Amino acid sequence: MLLKQRIAAVLSAAACAATLTVAAPSATAAPSSGPAAPAASCNFSIWTAGKAYRTGDIVKYTNGQYYRATHDNPGYDPVISTWFWEPYNCGGGTNPSGFVVSEAQFNQMFPNRNPFYTYNGLKAALSAYPGFANTGSDTIKKREAAAFLANVGHETGGLVHVVEQNTANYPHYCDRNQPYGCPAGQAAYYGRGPIQLSWNFNYKAAGDALGIDLLRNPNLVQTDSAVAWKTGLWYWNTQRGPGTMTPHDAIVNDRGFGETIRSINGSLECNNGNPGQVQSRVNNFKKFTQILGTSTGGNLTC
Repeated sequence: MLLKQRIAAVLSAAACAATLTVAAPSATAAPSSGPAAPAASCNFSIWTAGKAYRTGDIVKYTNGQYYRATHDNPGYDPVISTWFWEPYNCGGGTNPSGFVVSEAQFNQMFPNRNPFYTYNGLKAALSAYPGFANTGSDTIKKREAAAFLANVGHETGGLVHVVEQNTANYPHYCDRNQPYGCPAGQAAYYGRGPIQLSWNFNYKAAGDALGIDLLRNPNLVQTDSAVAWKTGLWYWNTQRGPGTMTPHDAIVNDRGFGETIRSINGSLECNNGNPGQVQSRVNNFKKFTQILGTSTGGNLTC
């Protein structure tokens, strides 16, 4: 079942489309974790416990690493409080240690993928959320990459589908109750990309977070590989869906792969909603962690 059914809000305009399980993205979630834009140098302060920090503030921690505030906080520890901070590179570029998935490993994971889903597109998208697969130990970094790819692989049939297959649903994803309407057209907000992003309000939220006008240009998610991957990382890093935490937080805080499933599909799969779908995701995860040479951790199901 596509992720469109979990991101969408329970709105009266949606009654004719599908059974939905979660609210629309919160007003604060999307802009608070927008894309990083590291420069050759950046303004930072030395992190001080108990000092109030605003979203976007950059600090240098006691370990010599830089962190950017993804949410306002009263001086939480950047290493411990990964919901409030993400690693940041003040020297230019992102993820300086390199992505934990090589191109050969990516090809091994998705041997039959659609050519649209390129490895270079994924690597380019990492700049939007530099904390992704770059937080914690090497084991955790690889585990998060495996978890993300396992879930989006499941959502897209192994990175085969770029757009939603049921075209009859296309006109249903325009919520006219939103003040910004559907400027790209009534049927323009169908599922696209690795998370099958759909609904005008989700294109608006993701676009605002990424600094891309997806509300007016939703087609970018099916024509630009990096943009498509960024929408997947947007959901993974900022949206709780029907769960209690973001998928990113579930992995870096060692809550288990099962919690990523809950945040993506909730009771539609969890709590015996569809154990076959859960097992499919788990099978992907086990395979991908083996390819990356890391462990799965516990709590694999939900």
